[in-house]
Amino acid sequence: MKGLLEDLFGGIGKVVLSSIAGLGRWLVFVRETIFWLVRPPFRIRLILKQMEFIGVKSTSIIVLTGLFVGAVFALQTGKAFAIFQAETLVGATMGLSIAREIGPVFTALMIVARCCSSMAAEIGTMRVTEQIDALETMAVDPVHYLVVPRLIATVSMAPLLTALFGVFAVIGSYIVGVYLLGIPGGPFMYKLYYYVDVDDFLGGLLKAAVFGFLIALISCYQGYNAEGGAKGVGKVTTRAVVISSVVVLITDYFLTSWILEFISKGGGV
Repeated sequence: MKGLLEDLFGGIGKVVLSSIAGLGRWLVFVRETIFWLVRPPFRIRLILKQMEFIGVKSTSIIVLTGLFVGAVFALQTGKAFAIFQAETLVGATMGLSIAREIGPVFTALMIVARCCSSMAAEIGTMRVTEQIDALETMAVDPVHYLVVPRLIATVSMAPLLTALFGVFAVIGSYIVGVYLLGIPGGPFMYKLYYYVDVDDFLGGLLKAAVFGFLIALISCYQGYNAEGGAKGVGKVTTRAVVISSVVVLITDYFLTSWILEFISKGGGV
């Protein structure tokens, strides 16, 4: 029995220490990335290329996801509010939910699924094929060349994609609420306009920028430290998607708590 407990707590201790060590290595990676973030040369072409990949080429999936997420949530809230004869509040409820939570979280998860998995796989392939070592041989810092453009592009595009998601989510909720559930269009839009403030919108954009910062650094870090050939690249890609998705959901709670507390004290976002 004693040996079993020792093995159990020993295994737990190894997992905890390994997690702490991994977090420390990631923080060192973050520090190095921020150091290079403000150092020339500023690779504008690489940044624009990543902005096109993350932002422009993600437009279709964001529009489609936003439209149907808004439609589904309007259908659910409309059926629930019909019990209390408060169907006109569907617009306000959808506006607040989309601006504060649904928009930034779903957009971040779509970016993780489409873009950050690609980042981890691309950088991981460069690591296992020694292309990163070749960059170092040519006196080009890999973090500056590979990570910084992706970080800037993700942080800048995530709020824009969130805003686009919100627009089409409202359109989807309006179509379902007005044309399928029979909610009057005037009260639907009036309640939406009356209850949704600028602070709600800005809070969602702030969340999106933070999510973009975290998921870009997590994905690039996983790819940057890939090893073990093609199998290793597959592992770090899966790990990047899982960790990024979990971090988005955990961070969302703390950001929501902080933003609500800040607004309740009379401050802006």
